[in-house]
Amino acid sequence: MRTGIDLVEIARLERIDPHIRLHFDRRVFTPAELAEAAGRPETLAGKYAVKEAAAKALGCGIGLVRWQDIETLNGPAGEPCLALHGSAARLAHEQGLSIWSVSISHTATHAVAVVVALGIGPD
Repeated sequence: MRTGIDLVEIARLERIDPHIRLHFDRRVFTPAELAEAAGRPETLAGKYAVKEAAAKALGCGIGLVRWQDIETLNGPAGEPCLALHGSAARLAHEQGLSIWSVSISHTATHAVAVVVALGIGPD
């Protein structure tokens, strides 16, 4: 079992220079994440926190995995569901992590995410 947690100040994302905002959003979030967030800063901050928390659960942080390798979309009941791609999926497979649980919450100023990964260990 592996766990990651991250806390994001929502205003931090809101303060990004408008001249680089589009580039930042396209580098960090998948098109589906951007569509689902519909520009809501608290939703984007929550998805950002999930990416950081999931990378921590993988034991590597962002760097060995790309931002878009970790994707959070809403499930049928609105619950956050994690999908791993590329390097993140490969690392999870190598570590035997196959079951992921995600929780996101936010206040007016902060978003927090907790990610728990379960599995049977490395192959």
